[in-house]
Amino acid sequence: MTLYSKPGACSLADHIVLQWVGAPFEVCIVDATMMKAADFLALNPAGAVPVLTDGDWVLTQNAAILNYLADRCPEAGLGGDGSPEGSAEVNRWLAVLNADLHPAFHPLFGSTKYLDDADAIERTRRHAMQTIRGHYERLDAQLTGRDWLTGARSIADPYLFVTLQWAKRLKLDLGGLEHLHAFDARMLADDGVRAAMAAEGVL
Repeated sequence: MTLYSKPGACSLADHIVLQWVGAPFEVCIVDATMMKAADFLALNPAGAVPVLTDGDWVLTQNAAILNYLADRCPEAGLGGDGSPEGSAEVNRWLAVLNADLHPAFHPLFGSTKYLDDADAIERTRRHAMQTIRGHYERLDAQLTGRDWLTGARSIADPYLFVTLQWAKRLKLDLGGLEHLHAFDARMLADDGVRAAMAAEGVL
Protein backbone atom coordinates (compact mmCIF):
# COMPACT_ATOMS: atom_id res chain seq x y z
CA MET A 1 0.00 0.00 0.00
CA THR A 2 1.08 3.56 -0.67
CA LEU A 3 -0.38 6.58 1.09
CA TYR A 4 -0.13 10.03 -0.44
CA SER A 5 -0.07 12.54 2.37
CA LYS A 6 0.49 16.27 2.77
CA PRO A 7 2.09 17.48 6.02
CA GLY A 8 -0.49 19.12 8.24
CA ALA A 9 -3.45 17.66 6.34
CA CYS A 10 -6.07 15.19 7.54
CA SER A 11 -4.12 12.45 5.73
CA LEU A 12 -1.92 12.26 8.84
CA ALA A 13 -4.78 10.28 10.41
CA ASP A 14 -4.44 7.58 7.76
CA HIS A 15 -0.66 7.58 8.21
CA ILE A 16 -1.09 7.00 11.95
CA VAL A 17 -3.53 4.15 11.35
CA LEU A 18 -1.08 2.54 8.93
CA GLN A 19 1.53 2.69 11.68
CA TRP A 20 -0.92 1.13 14.14
CA VAL A 21 -2.08 -1.76 11.95
CA GLY A 22 1.48 -2.83 11.14
CA ALA A 23 0.82 -3.72 7.49
CA PRO A 24 3.63 -2.97 5.01
CA PHE A 25 3.20 0.44 3.42
CA GLU A 26 5.03 3.32 1.81
CA VAL A 27 4.24 6.99 2.20
CA CYS A 28 4.64 9.59 -0.53
CA ILE A 29 4.77 13.12 0.85
CA VAL A 30 3.25 15.66 -1.54
CA ASP A 31 2.80 19.42 -1.55
CA ALA A 32 0.30 21.77 -3.18
CA THR A 33 2.26 21.92 -6.43
CA MET A 34 2.60 18.14 -6.69
CA MET A 35 -1.15 17.71 -6.11
CA LYS A 36 -1.82 19.74 -9.27
CA ALA A 37 0.47 17.59 -11.42
CA ALA A 38 -1.02 15.26 -14.03
CA ASP A 39 0.22 12.05 -12.41
CA PHE A 40 -1.40 12.94 -9.10
CA LEU A 41 -4.63 14.13 -10.74
CA ALA A 42 -4.79 10.75 -12.48
CA LEU A 43 -5.07 9.23 -9.01
CA ASN A 44 -7.44 11.83 -7.59
CA PRO A 45 -8.99 14.36 -9.98
CA ALA A 46 -9.96 16.44 -6.93
CA GLY A 47 -6.27 17.17 -6.38
CA ALA A 48 -6.51 16.41 -2.67
CA VAL A 49 -5.09 14.06 -0.07
CA PRO A 50 -5.38 11.47 1.24
CA VAL A 51 -4.98 8.96 -1.57
CA LEU A 52 -4.31 5.29 -0.86
CA THR A 53 -3.22 2.81 -3.51
CA ASP A 54 -3.32 -0.92 -2.88
CA GLY A 55 -1.91 -2.62 -5.93
CA ASP A 56 -3.74 -1.13 -8.91
CA TRP A 57 -6.69 -0.01 -6.80
CA VAL A 58 -6.99 3.65 -5.80
CA LEU A 59 -9.06 4.92 -2.87
CA THR A 60 -9.73 8.52 -1.88
CA GLN A 61 -11.66 10.24 0.93
CA ASN A 62 -10.41 10.11 4.49
CA ALA A 63 -13.33 8.26 6.10
CA ALA A 64 -13.32 5.63 3.35
CA ILE A 65 -9.59 5.03 3.68
CA LEU A 66 -9.77 4.79 7.48
CA ASN A 67 -12.58 2.23 7.26
CA TYR A 68 -10.76 0.29 4.55
CA LEU A 69 -7.66 0.00 6.73
CA ALA A 70 -9.76 -1.16 9.68
CA ASP A 71 -11.48 -3.78 7.51
CA ARG A 72 -8.27 -4.86 5.78
CA CYS A 73 -6.47 -5.39 9.10
CA PRO A 74 -9.22 -6.50 11.52
CA GLU A 75 -6.69 -7.97 13.92
CA ALA A 76 -5.71 -4.41 14.89
CA GLY A 77 -9.19 -3.92 16.35
CA LEU A 78 -9.56 -0.34 15.11
CA GLY A 79 -13.04 -0.71 13.61
CA GLY A 80 -14.94 -1.54 16.78
CA ASP A 81 -15.53 -4.70 18.79
CA GLY A 82 -16.73 -6.74 15.79
CA SER A 83 -20.43 -6.19 16.43
CA PRO A 84 -22.69 -4.01 14.26
CA GLU A 85 -23.14 -1.71 17.25
CA GLY A 86 -19.40 -1.42 17.81
CA SER A 87 -18.76 -0.57 14.17
CA ALA A 88 -21.59 1.96 14.21
CA GLU A 89 -20.16 3.66 17.30
CA VAL A 90 -16.79 4.11 15.61
CA ASN A 91 -18.48 5.47 12.49
CA ARG A 92 -20.74 7.74 14.53
CA TRP A 93 -17.71 9.59 15.93
CA LEU A 94 -15.83 9.40 12.64
CA ALA A 95 -18.83 11.13 11.06
CA VAL A 96 -18.82 13.85 13.73
CA LEU A 97 -15.19 14.53 12.89
CA ASN A 98 -15.46 14.23 9.11
CA ALA A 99 -18.84 15.87 8.49
CA ASP A 100 -19.17 18.34 11.38
CA LEU A 101 -15.82 19.31 12.90
CA HIS A 102 -13.49 19.23 9.88
CA PRO A 103 -15.70 21.45 7.67
CA ALA A 104 -16.04 23.94 10.52
CA PHE A 105 -12.34 24.75 10.07
CA HIS A 106 -12.75 25.80 6.43
CA PRO A 107 -13.28 29.54 7.08
CA LEU A 108 -10.10 29.54 9.18
CA PHE A 109 -8.22 27.87 6.33
CA GLY A 110 -9.13 30.58 3.84
CA SER A 111 -12.42 29.47 2.28
CA THR A 112 -13.77 33.03 2.67
CA LYS A 113 -10.94 34.70 0.74
CA TYR A 114 -13.26 35.33 -2.20
CA LEU A 115 -15.32 37.75 -0.09
CA ASP A 116 -14.66 41.48 -0.45
CA ASP A 117 -16.21 42.43 2.89
CA ALA A 118 -13.61 42.27 5.66
CA ASP A 119 -16.34 42.44 8.32
CA ALA A 120 -18.17 39.49 6.77
CA ILE A 121 -14.93 37.50 6.73
CA GLU A 122 -14.32 38.29 10.39
CA ARG A 123 -17.88 37.39 11.38
CA THR A 124 -17.53 34.10 9.52
CA ARG A 125 -14.25 33.38 11.31
CA ARG A 126 -15.75 34.15 14.72
CA HIS A 127 -18.74 31.93 14.00
CA ALA A 128 -16.40 29.12 12.91
CA MET A 129 -14.45 29.41 16.15
CA GLN A 130 -17.66 29.20 18.19
CA THR A 131 -18.83 26.20 16.19
CA ILE A 132 -15.50 24.42 16.63
CA ARG A 133 -15.55 25.11 20.36
CA GLY A 134 -19.02 23.57 20.59
CA HIS A 135 -17.88 20.43 18.79
CA TYR A 136 -14.86 20.13 21.07
CA GLU A 137 -17.04 20.48 24.17
CA ARG A 138 -19.11 17.55 22.92
CA LEU A 139 -15.98 15.51 22.20
CA ASP A 140 -14.49 16.39 25.59
CA ALA A 141 -17.66 15.12 27.26
CA GLN A 142 -17.46 11.90 25.25
CA LEU A 143 -13.92 11.35 26.55
CA THR A 144 -15.02 11.55 30.18
CA GLY A 145 -13.81 8.34 31.79
CA ARG A 146 -12.37 7.12 28.49
CA ASP A 147 -8.89 7.07 26.99
CA TRP A 148 -10.35 6.84 23.46
CA LEU A 149 -13.50 8.18 21.81
CA THR A 150 -15.36 4.86 21.82
CA GLY A 151 -13.61 3.40 24.86
CA ALA A 152 -11.15 1.36 22.78
CA ARG A 153 -8.64 2.75 20.32
CA SER A 154 -10.17 3.17 16.87
CA ILE A 155 -9.76 4.84 13.49
CA ALA A 156 -11.65 7.87 14.84
CA ASP A 157 -8.92 8.79 17.33
CA PRO A 158 -6.19 9.84 14.86
CA TYR A 159 -8.67 12.08 13.05
CA LEU A 160 -9.56 13.84 16.30
CA PHE A 161 -5.86 14.19 17.06
CA VAL A 162 -5.18 15.84 13.69
CA THR A 163 -7.91 18.42 14.26
CA LEU A 164 -6.42 19.23 17.66
CA GLN A 165 -3.10 20.00 15.99
CA TRP A 166 -4.96 22.44 13.72
CA ALA A 167 -6.67 24.02 16.71
CA LYS A 168 -3.39 24.48 18.56
CA ARG A 169 -1.71 25.96 15.50
CA LEU A 170 -4.58 28.42 15.07
CA LYS A 171 -4.51 29.22 18.81
CA LEU A 172 -8.17 28.36 19.25
CA ASP A 173 -9.74 28.31 22.69
CA LEU A 174 -9.28 24.85 24.20
CA GLY A 175 -9.42 26.07 27.79
CA GLY A 176 -11.11 23.79 30.29
CA LEU A 177 -11.26 20.82 27.93
CA GLU A 178 -9.13 18.65 30.16
CA HIS A 179 -10.16 15.32 28.67
CA LEU A 180 -9.14 16.53 25.21
CA HIS A 181 -5.82 17.80 26.55
CA ALA A 182 -5.15 14.39 28.17
CA PHE A 183 -6.11 12.65 24.91
CA ASP A 184 -3.76 14.88 22.92
CA ALA A 185 -0.88 14.16 25.32
CA ARG A 186 -1.62 10.42 25.14
CA MET A 187 -1.50 10.49 21.36
CA LEU A 188 1.69 12.55 21.27
CA ALA A 189 3.39 9.92 23.45
CA ASP A 190 2.37 7.06 21.13
CA ASP A 191 5.18 5.52 19.08
CA GLY A 192 3.07 5.12 15.93
CA VAL A 193 1.84 8.71 16.11
CA ARG A 194 5.38 9.98 16.58
CA ALA A 195 6.68 7.86 13.70
CA ALA A 196 4.01 9.22 11.33
CA MET A 197 4.58 12.81 12.42
CA ALA A 198 8.36 12.47 12.10
CA ALA A 199 8.03 11.05 8.59
CA GLU A 200 5.90 14.05 7.60
CA GLY A 201 8.18 16.56 9.32
CA VAL A 202 5.51 17.80 11.74
CA LEU A 203 6.83 16.38 15.02
